Amino acid sequence: MSIQLAAKELKDRASLVDFLSRLGHQPVRKTGRERIYYSMLRENDTKPSFSVNDELGVWFDHGTRQGGNIIDLGIAIWHNASFGEVVEKIQSLCNLSVIEKRSARPRIAVKIPNYVVVETKPIGCHPAITEYLKKRELYEVGKEFLTEVYYFVQNEKGERKNYYAAGWKNQRHAWEVRNKYFKGCLGHKAITFIQGHPKKVVVFEGYLNFLSWKAGHPADEHSAIVLNTVALLNEGIEKAKNFTFIDTFFDRDESGLKASKEFLMALPYAIDRSTAYEGFNDYNDKIVAIAKRSEHMNDNSIIEKSNFLR
Repeated sequence: MSIQLAAKELKDRASLVDFLSRLGHQPVRKTGRERIYYSMLRENDTKPSFSVNDELGVWFDHGTRQGGNIIDLGIAIWHNASFGEVVEKIQSLCNLSVIEKRSARPRIAVKIPNYVVVETKPIGCHPAITEYLKKRELYEVGKEFLTEVYYFVQNEKGERKNYYAAGWKNQRHAWEVRNKYFKGCLGHKAITFIQGHPKKVVVFEGYLNFLSWKAGHPADEHSAIVLNTVALLNEGIEKAKNFTFIDTFFDRDESGLKASKEFLMALPYAIDRSTAYEGFNDYNDKIVAIAKRSEHMNDNSIIEKSNFLR
C-alpha cells in the first residue's frame, strides 16, 4: 500500500481518541461530542484547551489555533519526521484490523463525515466571520479572496450540525475553511493556486499568510502557491517548478524552517523571504502585532489629548 493510500485509510477509519490514548493522553472532560485534553502540542498547558471530535475525526488546539485530522496531528507531534515516517508511526499505533472486525457493531463513526455545503455568500454577511477576519487584520483583503461558506455535517445516524466559516477553494475543488474555533477542509486536502504572473510566484504555508502578504502588496501580480499544510510540500515544489522566480514565505517555527530548507534544496534558485516577518512566527502574526501596537499608540494619544484639554 502506498503512503498516500495508507494516510487516507488512517483519516477515514482511525480513532483520534484511541491514538492519543496509546500515546498516553487521556481526556480531562467531555463536552457534548467533544473530548477535552491538556494540549500535547504545548508545554505547561494549565488550562485544557485541546478538543477532539472523534465522530468527525478532527481536533483543534485553541491555544495555537491549529487543527485538522489524525495525519495533521501526527505531523504536529513528530514535526521532525517526514510525511511517510509520520504515517508509519500512526499505523504502528493504530490497529485498523481490530476496527474493521468491530465495524458491524453500533459505534460512533470515525470516518470522514458527510459535509454538505448549503450556500456561499460574500464576505461581510455574517458578523462572526467579519469579527474573526478583522481580528486577523484580513477583512478588507478577504472581500476579494475569501467566501463565507455555510455547511452542515451529517453523521451515520442522520443527525446534522450546522457550521459557517470563511473559506477558499483548493486544487481539488474542496473548501478550506477557517473560523475562530476550527481549521479544516471540506473534502480532499490539496494546495491552492492563484494564477498571476507566468514566471513569478510566491509560496506560503497557509492562505491567511498569503492574504497578509497581499494586504501589504495589493498591486503585486505574482502567482501564488499555498500549501494549506506542510504535508503537501512536494506538491508545492512540483507546481513551483513551472516558475523562474520563486519567493518563499514559510513559517519561522521548527516545521516551517524545515519545510523551507527542503524547498530550497529542491529548488536552489528560490529565495527565502521570511525575514520580512523576522521576530514573528508568520506573516499574519506580524500584521496583527503591528495593528495592536498602532491601536495602543492611538489610545495613548487620545488620553494625552484629553488630559491636555482639561
